[in-house]
Formats: sequence, C-alpha cells, structure tokens
Amino acid sequence: MLDPGPLWLPLNLASLVTMILLVVGTPLAWWLAMTQSRIKPVIEALTALPLVLPPTVLGFYLLLVMSPNSPLGAFWVTMTGTTLTFSFTGLVIASVFYSLPFMVQPLQTTFQSIGKAPLEAAASLRASPFDTFMTVVIPLSRRGFLTAGVLSFAHTIG
Repeated sequence: MLDPGPLWLPLNLASLVTMILLVVGTPLAWWLAMTQSRIKPVIEALTALPLVLPPTVLGFYLLLVMSPNSPLGAFWVTMTGTTLTFSFTGLVIASVFYSLPFMVQPLQTTFQSIGKAPLEAAASLRASPFDTFMTVVIPLSRRGFLTAGVLSFAHTIG
C-alpha cells in the first residue's frame, strides 16, 4: 500500500495557501484596483516579483530570511521553539509569497473591470463601503475569484 503522505501534503498545502491568499490577496487587489497612490507601481512590482524571479532564487532568499540566524527566523524560534526552514509552516509562508501574483492579478483585473458606476449607485443608496463590497463587488467578481483560486491552487501544487 502507498503512503498517502506525499499525496496529501501538496493538496493540504495548496488548499491552505489558497485560503490564506483569498484573505490576504483580496484586500490587496482591491486596493491596487482602486488607488491612485504614488506607491501603486512599487506594490504592483513587488507583488509580481515571483513571476520574474526564478524559483531557485526566490527559494534561496526565503531560506535566508527564514533561517534561525535572521531576525525573523530567530524571532520564530524564540516564540515557538521550532525553525521555519524545512517545516510545513515555512512551506506555507514561502508558497504564499510564491503564488501571490496568481491571486492578486486576476482579482485586480476583475475589480477594475467592474467600473465605478455600480459602486456609485450603491453609495447613492447609502450603502457603506463594506456593504458595497460584499453585496455588489463580490457577486460581480465571481469569475475572477474562481480564476484566482484555481490559478493559485494549481501554481502551489506545481
């Protein structure tokens, strides 16, 4: 009989990373779609960085950042008694960074395609920004969420 560990690890990892990216990537994509800030191009470039960096380079830098000799790694060891390197938690953190553009970019494009008219209509009916997002933006963005979720899941598995 085959050990199910090698089969379950990537499925568990991809599921958890996709859920984390939905929580983290949605507000980031919304902000990128709606802001006129001067730092928008910098944030977009940082978000897209995993697309242009080879995975080995990204992995090397993440290993450096998460090693017990780095401030983040030392803090983690102090708080938990375990290292981030070569652990499931470290794998989740690295995969979130690695798959971030596959969540943010489709959502940002979807949010931009909605336009201002539905948002202004909701505002004219005195809907709060949160209510507008939950009842107008999310239903209009179903396909974007599906695309972003599938891309993030598949990229993490890969």
